[in-house]
Amino acid sequence: MLHTRGNTMLAFLFGGAVGAGLALLYAPYSGAETRRKIRDGVEDAGDWTKDTFYSAKNRVEDGAGRVKHLITDKTDDLKAAVEAGKEAFVRGKERLLKEA
Repeated sequence: MLHTRGNTMLAFLFGGAVGAGLALLYAPYSGAETRRKIRDGVEDAGDWTKDTFYSAKNRVEDGAGRVKHLITDKTDDLKAAVEAGKEAFVRGKERLLKEA
């Protein structure tokens, strides 16, 4: 699945580069104006990339926190069950010794 996303991102970036090249060829603006527009576009793309990265990072961290909390809860439940089993064993053993 990651490979597919990587291919999609690569295609997106390649398409952007081709589009930028065509825009330069057919741009009705002066060189300075075209460079400013390209610079603004690159900055916007960088901002979008950073935002997307940090959003994904936060989702992963939130998910990891939920998993850690779930594991802690289940570990506590398992410890309590083991302790209850030990206590039941001891009570049963004592009862059998009294009956014998």
